[in-house]
Amino acid sequence: MDEGEENSDSKEKAHIVTENERSMMEYLPELEKKEKETESVIKNIQWITGNNFTVERGQQQIEEYISTWDVHVSWLHWSEFLKEEELKHSKRYHYRVCWSVPTRRKPIPRATASVYFVIEISKIKPATSPVEVFYTLESCRLIHRPGQQPFREKWLKDIIENKIILMERLNF
Repeated sequence: MDEGEENSDSKEKAHIVTENERSMMEYLPELEKKEKETESVIKNIQWITGNNFTVERGQQQIEEYISTWDVHVSWLHWSEFLKEEELKHSKRYHYRVCWSVPTRRKPIPRATASVYFVIEISKIKPATSPVEVFYTLESCRLIHRPGQQPFREKWLKDIIENKIILMERLNF
Protein backbone atom coordinates (compact mmCIF):
# COMPACT_ATOMS: atom_id res chain seq x y z
CA MET A 1 0.00 0.00 0.00
CA ASP A 2 1.44 3.36 -0.93
CA GLU A 3 1.07 6.68 0.82
CA GLY A 4 -1.82 7.86 -1.36
CA GLU A 5 -3.92 4.79 -0.55
CA GLU A 6 -3.19 5.12 3.19
CA ASN A 7 -4.22 8.79 3.16
CA SER A 8 -7.47 8.03 1.33
CA ASP A 9 -8.20 5.16 3.79
CA SER A 10 -7.56 7.38 6.82
CA LYS A 11 -9.64 10.20 5.30
CA GLU A 12 -12.47 7.72 4.66
CA LYS A 13 -12.29 6.42 8.24
CA ALA A 14 -12.19 9.97 9.58
CA HIS A 15 -15.23 10.79 7.46
CA ILE A 16 -17.14 7.77 8.85
CA VAL A 17 -16.18 8.65 12.43
CA THR A 18 -17.19 12.24 11.87
CA GLU A 19 -20.58 11.16 10.46
CA ASN A 20 -21.11 8.78 13.40
CA GLU A 21 -20.17 11.51 15.87
CA ARG A 22 -22.50 13.93 14.14
CA SER A 23 -25.45 11.52 14.22
CA MET A 24 -24.66 10.71 17.87
CA MET A 25 -24.50 14.41 18.72
CA GLU A 26 -27.90 14.87 17.09
CA TYR A 27 -29.31 11.88 18.99
CA LEU A 28 -27.96 12.78 22.46
CA PRO A 29 -30.08 15.92 22.98
CA GLU A 30 -33.19 13.94 21.98
CA LEU A 31 -32.25 11.20 24.45
CA GLU A 32 -31.61 13.73 27.23
CA LYS A 33 -34.93 15.40 26.44
CA LYS A 34 -36.76 12.05 26.67
CA GLU A 35 -35.05 11.28 30.00
CA LYS A 36 -36.06 14.68 31.41
CA GLU A 37 -39.64 14.18 30.23
CA THR A 38 -39.77 10.75 31.86
CA GLU A 39 -38.28 12.08 35.09
CA SER A 40 -40.56 15.10 35.18
CA VAL A 41 -43.75 13.01 34.99
CA ILE A 42 -44.71 12.54 38.62
CA LYS A 43 -47.88 10.55 38.97
CA ASN A 44 -50.48 11.30 41.61
CA ILE A 45 -54.18 10.77 42.16
CA GLN A 46 -57.08 12.96 43.20
CA TRP A 47 -57.22 12.49 46.96
CA ILE A 48 -60.53 12.31 48.79
CA THR A 49 -61.86 15.26 50.78
CA GLY A 50 -62.01 15.25 54.57
CA ASN A 51 -65.81 15.03 54.76
CA ASN A 52 -65.90 11.91 52.50
CA PHE A 53 -63.09 10.08 54.28
CA THR A 54 -63.45 6.62 55.82
CA VAL A 55 -60.73 4.18 56.90
CA GLU A 56 -61.66 1.82 54.06
CA ARG A 57 -61.74 4.62 51.48
CA GLY A 58 -58.32 5.77 52.70
CA GLN A 59 -56.93 2.29 52.12
CA GLN A 60 -58.49 2.18 48.65
CA GLN A 61 -56.91 5.53 47.81
CA ILE A 62 -53.48 4.30 48.95
CA GLU A 63 -53.89 1.23 46.71
CA GLU A 64 -54.91 3.50 43.84
CA TYR A 65 -51.85 5.70 44.41
CA ILE A 66 -49.52 2.68 44.62
CA SER A 67 -50.84 1.49 41.26
CA THR A 68 -49.25 4.62 39.70
CA TRP A 69 -45.79 3.55 40.90
CA ASP A 70 -43.40 2.16 38.32
CA VAL A 71 -42.43 -1.15 39.96
CA HIS A 72 -41.80 -4.51 38.33
CA VAL A 73 -44.74 -6.94 38.25
CA SER A 74 -42.82 -9.43 40.42
CA TRP A 75 -43.33 -7.13 43.43
CA LEU A 76 -46.39 -8.08 45.47
CA HIS A 77 -47.86 -6.08 48.32
CA TRP A 78 -50.62 -6.04 50.87
CA SER A 79 -51.89 -3.14 52.94
CA GLU A 80 -53.46 -2.75 56.35
CA PHE A 81 -54.88 -0.05 58.58
CA LEU A 82 -52.76 0.36 61.73
CA LYS A 83 -54.29 3.05 63.94
CA GLU A 84 -56.11 6.33 64.28
CA GLU A 85 -54.33 9.19 66.06
CA GLU A 86 -56.16 12.18 67.51
CA LEU A 87 -54.15 15.43 67.52
CA LYS A 88 -55.11 18.95 68.58
CA HIS A 89 -55.65 20.29 65.04
CA SER A 90 -56.00 17.12 63.01
CA LYS A 91 -56.72 13.42 62.91
CA ARG A 92 -54.17 11.00 61.48
CA TYR A 93 -54.82 7.57 60.03
CA HIS A 94 -51.83 5.25 59.80
CA TYR A 95 -51.47 2.47 57.21
CA ARG A 96 -48.75 0.01 56.28
CA VAL A 97 -48.02 -1.45 52.85
CA CYS A 98 -45.76 -4.49 52.96
CA TRP A 99 -43.76 -5.38 49.80
CA SER A 100 -41.95 -8.58 48.80
CA VAL A 101 -40.80 -10.55 45.78
CA PRO A 102 -41.90 -14.17 46.21
CA THR A 103 -40.55 -16.69 43.71
CA ARG A 104 -41.42 -20.29 42.81
CA ARG A 105 -38.42 -21.55 44.73
CA LYS A 106 -39.03 -19.27 47.69
CA PRO A 107 -42.74 -18.44 47.90
CA ILE A 108 -42.16 -17.12 51.42
CA PRO A 109 -39.70 -14.26 50.98
CA ARG A 110 -36.65 -13.95 53.25
CA ALA A 111 -37.38 -10.28 53.86
CA THR A 112 -40.05 -7.67 53.25
CA ALA A 113 -40.05 -3.89 52.93
CA SER A 114 -42.73 -1.71 54.49
CA VAL A 115 -43.97 1.69 53.42
CA TYR A 116 -45.91 3.60 56.08
CA PHE A 117 -48.65 5.99 54.98
CA VAL A 118 -50.33 8.68 57.03
CA ILE A 119 -53.54 10.35 55.92
CA GLU A 120 -54.18 13.54 57.86
CA ILE A 121 -57.53 15.30 58.09
CA SER A 122 -57.34 18.85 59.32
CA LYS A 123 -59.82 20.11 61.91
CA ILE A 124 -59.06 23.69 60.87
CA LYS A 125 -59.29 23.56 57.07
CA PRO A 126 -62.71 23.28 55.41
CA ALA A 127 -64.09 19.73 55.26
CA THR A 128 -64.19 20.00 51.46
CA SER A 129 -60.40 20.31 51.18
CA PRO A 130 -58.43 17.20 50.22
CA VAL A 131 -56.71 15.13 52.88
CA GLU A 132 -52.96 15.49 53.44
CA VAL A 133 -50.98 12.35 52.62
CA PHE A 134 -47.39 11.47 53.32
CA TYR A 135 -45.36 8.29 53.55
CA THR A 136 -42.05 7.02 54.86
CA LEU A 137 -40.10 3.91 54.10
CA GLU A 138 -39.11 1.45 56.76
CA SER A 139 -35.81 2.44 58.42
CA CYS A 140 -35.87 5.86 56.75
CA ARG A 141 -36.79 9.21 58.26
CA LEU A 142 -37.37 11.10 55.04
CA ILE A 143 -41.03 12.04 54.59
CA HIS A 144 -42.34 11.75 51.03
CA ARG A 145 -45.46 13.45 49.69
CA PRO A 146 -47.42 12.10 46.73
CA GLY A 147 -46.97 14.21 43.62
CA GLN A 148 -43.66 15.74 44.68
CA GLN A 149 -41.22 13.06 43.54
CA PRO A 150 -41.54 9.70 41.81
CA PHE A 151 -41.36 6.50 43.82
CA ARG A 152 -38.20 4.48 43.20
CA GLU A 153 -38.27 0.69 43.17
CA LYS A 154 -34.64 0.84 44.31
CA TRP A 155 -35.80 2.00 47.74
CA LEU A 156 -37.62 -1.29 48.29
CA LYS A 157 -34.69 -3.31 46.95
CA ASP A 158 -32.27 -1.53 49.29
CA ILE A 159 -34.39 -2.27 52.37
CA ILE A 160 -34.67 -5.96 51.50
CA GLU A 161 -30.97 -6.28 50.61
CA ASN A 162 -29.96 -4.63 53.89
CA LYS A 163 -32.20 -7.00 55.86
CA ILE A 164 -30.75 -10.05 54.12
CA ILE A 165 -27.18 -8.85 54.75
CA LEU A 166 -28.00 -8.34 58.41
CA MET A 167 -29.57 -11.80 58.72
CA GLU A 168 -26.53 -13.40 57.13
CA ARG A 169 -24.20 -11.66 59.60
CA LEU A 170 -26.17 -12.73 62.67
CA ASN A 171 -25.56 -16.23 64.00
CA PHE A 172 -28.60 -17.84 65.57
